[in-house]
Amino acid sequence: MKITTVGIDLAKNVFQVHGVDEHGKAVLRKQIKRD
Repeated sequence: MKITTVGIDLAKNVFQVHGVDEHGKAVLRKQIKRD
């Protein structure tokens, strides 16, 4: 699993991170809540 592209969604209460490999398949999805 090699992540080639990372996207970050910065919202008010939640950060979302997405990682995509060289084939365009999502290999990482992480949701982080703010305190």
